Amino acid sequence: MADGIEAGPASELTPGTVKGAGRYAVGNADGDLFAVSRRCRHLFADLADGTIDEEGCLTCPWHGAKYDVSSGRMGLGPRGIFAKIPGLGTAFKVLTTVLPLGRGTVVEHDDKLYIE
Repeated sequence: MADGIEAGPASELTPGTVKGAGRYAVGNADGDLFAVSRRCRHLFADLADGTIDEEGCLTCPWHGAKYDVSSGRMGLGPRGIFAKIPGLGTAFKVLTTVLPLGRGTVVEHDDKLYIE
């Protein structure tokens, strides 16, 4: 499959796993595979280093912002010291409504995952 970005063996992307593949953070949210742009809208943290919470959202490893992986929109703004800045979380949530994380489609071919 020459047209897609290889994301590795399907067996390695178990539920709760997130990894990097090119410009994407690829993950498995309770059996649902996803690929979203790799950089957080807040301070451009690598979302491939993030985690998947119990609701299936991708959580930024730096400041805890949460993204809905099906839409690419931020559902919860930055946490920690950044949560104390009035309006900051709301501003980033609005930004991702207009400009959500990019999304790719994860497909399996010969036991390997690819992003189209």
